[in-house]
Amino acid sequence: MSDSAELSAALEAALVRELRRLYEQLNERWFNERLNRPVLALADTTRRLGQWTRATRMLELSRTLVFARPWREVIGVLEHEMAHQYVDEVLGVLDETPHGPTFQRVCAERGIDARAAGMPMESQTDVDSPGDRALDKIRKLLALAGSDNQNEAEIAMRRAHELMLRHNIEQAATERHYEVRHIGTPSLRANAVEADIVGLLTEFFFVEVIRVGTYLPHEGRQAHIYEVMGTHANVEMAVHVFQFLLATADRLWRENRGDARVRNGRDRLSYQSGVIRGFREKLLAERKTLKGTGLVWVGDGALHDFYRARYPRIRTVKRSVRLSRAHDAGREAGRNVILHKPVSDTSTRAKQRLLRG
Repeated sequence: MSDSAELSAALEAALVRELRRLYEQLNERWFNERLNRPVLALADTTRRLGQWTRATRMLELSRTLVFARPWREVIGVLEHEMAHQYVDEVLGVLDETPHGPTFQRVCAERGIDARAAGMPMESQTDVDSPGDRALDKIRKLLALAGSDNQNEAEIAMRRAHELMLRHNIEQAATERHYEVRHIGTPSLRANAVEADIVGLLTEFFFVEVIRVGTYLPHEGRQAHIYEVMGTHANVEMAVHVFQFLLATADRLWRENRGDARVRNGRDRLSYQSGVIRGFREKLLAERKTLKGTGLVWVGDGALHDFYRARYPRIRTVKRSVRLSRAHDAGREAGRNVILHKPVSDTSTRAKQRLLRG
């Protein structure tokens, strides 16, 4: 057997062990350990992402899914198939369709995506939903925010902010579907700049974000990543803002190395964290102005319930920021950042050209 084949076999064995560990973890979290472990297997099919078979007590996941797709999708499919097992073996409901009312209720009660079906789907989003129509308008405003005319750019960004707030206030009382997505690069340690950005996302962009464990099947190791939850339109916007601010903070750091307040490379995180804090101050000022027009955001209770259903035991870690002259310089730069560029389904894969300060 070649070294590469041995490595592949070792990685697959580690992956199966991780799936077993994940199954036990989800069994405790969602099902009070009432599920008996089935036969867990990897399947070579590309026709289905996963499948629970009652007769053989086998839970299969597509090998393509676990090696080629984000780990969040693997978790989603595993949760989905475990919900099928729960309906079959614990509740004993055998006279409904597989995705019938009992299955839908089991998923809703646990924050499991009932649509994470075993069949691959290109898109599960209603492209003509109010959220997507609002997102299209926001795209156009953010395109205008890329204007070289500073005044026009500022006005376009404020209008986009107002539209986001108005849309979410109007839609808060309606029944909305929430999706889950991972953002950022998996890592072992939290990054202070990323932590500041996700805090800003939860405060101003109508999503919930939490740092969760993930698994890197090609490396055979665990890591952590940020998980964002919200409506499709709000998750799209949150992903865009996350990438935009990471790129902008990095560019401003490189462009302002000549500032006397920036002494050396050790000031990088302090400066970039300042950029995010400065941008937050700008958004906070805009939100106060919009509050004066009667637009007041009181939160999305249904999203909060979805978030707490997924993570009933949340541990909050407080983090201090080193306030320095470099941090102050970053905050000054952050107050002049203008969020811009269109948001699209391809923006998360496109080369980042989201730079304006």
